[in-house]
Amino acid sequence: MQVSAIPAFDDNYIWLLRHTDDSAVVVDPGQAEPVLRVLTEQQLTLAAILLTHHHHDHTGGVAKLREHYPKCRVYGPADSPFTDIDESLVDGDVIHLPSLQQQFQIMATPGHTLDHIVFYARGYLFCGDTLFSGGCGRMFEGDAVGFWSSLQRLRELPGDTRVYCAHEYTQANLAFASKVEPDNVLLQNYRERVNWLRQQQQPSLPSSLLQELAVNPFLRADQASVKTAAETHVGHPLSDAAAVFATIRQWKDHD
Repeated sequence: MQVSAIPAFDDNYIWLLRHTDDSAVVVDPGQAEPVLRVLTEQQLTLAAILLTHHHHDHTGGVAKLREHYPKCRVYGPADSPFTDIDESLVDGDVIHLPSLQQQFQIMATPGHTLDHIVFYARGYLFCGDTLFSGGCGRMFEGDAVGFWSSLQRLRELPGDTRVYCAHEYTQANLAFASKVEPDNVLLQNYRERVNWLRQQQQPSLPSSLLQELAVNPFLRADQASVKTAAETHVGHPLSDAAAVFATIRQWKDHD
């Protein structure tokens, strides 16, 4: 499976997936125009759309794309406020996309939104706004216990899983992560690499789960260094990893 990024808005990535034929799948098309341009340039037909959650910057292009490709199937979370979905998905579902010769496992990851899901295939994680490189999404609808539980599930995936999140937030995320863990050498090395990539106007993504486990404080809320930083920030002990997660999420929100 080949994966490429289609930039949208100021910092979104719409992921384009293809195998070897003339059809393609896109993930979270917040805008139709950049997708239509790439499909036309590469002479591709849109076979399917995968949606991780209902926010407009992930779904805003669906209607126009369906006008151009009426046979396109839309896969998205069940019980979502976004209703233009053909295949409603819940935790544990497995979908097969013939155009990609690929199966995806569906994992529910509430936290950023209540309807959030991710699409996982061996080596590939399309995680929307649940997980970013060096960060995670804001907690708009879920709670800290649920969000931390969602991230714990992602931590269990193989380390070589490539992480395709939906925003180019990596530099800002790593700047905050460095405040939480200033002595994390792996974090500082990764931050230097990402800064170089962005200076060259290259995407910082995909990351890998192994990379994120080493540098992302939101995946590391049960590590002593992150707990100490969170307790120092609020000035009192924290009871568990979910409380640490909630503290650093609020810290970043106001950073």
